[in-house]
Amino acid sequence: MVIIGSHGTGQAMQKFSDLGEKQRDLRLDLFRGLANWLIFLGHVPDSLLTWFTSRNYGFSDGADLFVFISGYTATLVYSRMMIKRGFVVGATRLWKRAWQLYVAQMLLFLFYTATIHYVAHQWDLGHLMDQFNVAGLMDDPVDTLVQAMTLRFKPLNLDVLPLYIVLMSAFPFALWLLLRWPDMTMLGSVALYFVARRFQWNLTSYPRGYWYFDPFTWQLLFMLGGWLALSGGRRLQRIASSPIAMIGSVTFVVFALLVTLSDSLPALQPLVPIELRVLFVPNEKTYLAPYRVVHLLALLVLAVNLVPRNWPALTWPLLRPLIKCGQQSLEVFCVGIFLSFVAHLVLITTSDGVIVELIVGTCGILIMVAVAYYRSWSKEIDRPASGDGSIRPGCRTCGRTACP
Repeated sequence: MVIIGSHGTGQAMQKFSDLGEKQRDLRLDLFRGLANWLIFLGHVPDSLLTWFTSRNYGFSDGADLFVFISGYTATLVYSRMMIKRGFVVGATRLWKRAWQLYVAQMLLFLFYTATIHYVAHQWDLGHLMDQFNVAGLMDDPVDTLVQAMTLRFKPLNLDVLPLYIVLMSAFPFALWLLLRWPDMTMLGSVALYFVARRFQWNLTSYPRGYWYFDPFTWQLLFMLGGWLALSGGRRLQRIASSPIAMIGSVTFVVFALLVTLSDSLPALQPLVPIELRVLFVPNEKTYLAPYRVVHLLALLVLAVNLVPRNWPALTWPLLRPLIKCGQQSLEVFCVGIFLSFVAHLVLITTSDGVIVELIVGTCGILIMVAVAYYRSWSKEIDRPASGDGSIRPGCRTCGRTACP
């Protein structure tokens, strides 16, 4: 085993050496696939489809879940590599993945903006240029493209991948610390979260404003996923499965449901005093309000207890499309973002009736599922064959069925 650092540090890292050896946890794929579906439905503007997302029924939404699971899976994959082959190998593989994410962002940006520009001018729908924040391409195309390459310029709905890129780019150093001092590193992440919220640290956007997802605060969910993947999850398992944790989680989830729905349904407002509702509505997303984190943790407690690792339903054909979308997360995510604009275009040019919206949403999800199955099949074909001519399982980087 190749481990960098002192003998004492090597012993401290030895306890993580079995990471990734166990069978892949299909719950991660299930919930990441669900996050991709929720992000697609939630990005169709002014649509009934948003009522099928979690953001209308609680404080956290698909983006919170996506970032958390991304941190969890990245830790499972790359910590094993960093332990066995050293920091340099682990870090370069993480940066390679960050580069793949960057290329995906640039390709998505190209197709996304080009489609919006073409549709807006070909069909005389000029308001789409302003609605999706791409008008700058007409006013100053060269500078806008340069700013897009530096991730400062982002059209509407293209905010998640830049956050993911920044977090993955910085994660080699965070993972190095997590493997040595997991609890202290997690405390440092919590401290950074509160300091960033207090002073509103954020990255600037172009031509004005700041990032919609502040990396200094949203790193908390990414790091929380990593910490739980290493050792925090095992140590907290007894607490999470206790009756007190279950009752507290159910109570907070129901409370979040009432508060969130009371903003849209006047009949529920008497149940939530205005003095209490203004503390949670509007929901603060940019700097990741603490109640979003608590809500996600409450959902995680319920998920861990209600959906065990060996849950028989994970092998049901009905859930296979959702799991497959989680295993091919990057491709499905990018396609989902593009389809959210296509869905909006169909609704504003045809009909925004309930039936049409349901058909459009269903078609979008079916396309995402088809992309997931195609990418899975394509990767199987591209993998090198073993000596007996069979296809070797796992990806070339980490040996798993899918990369984070």
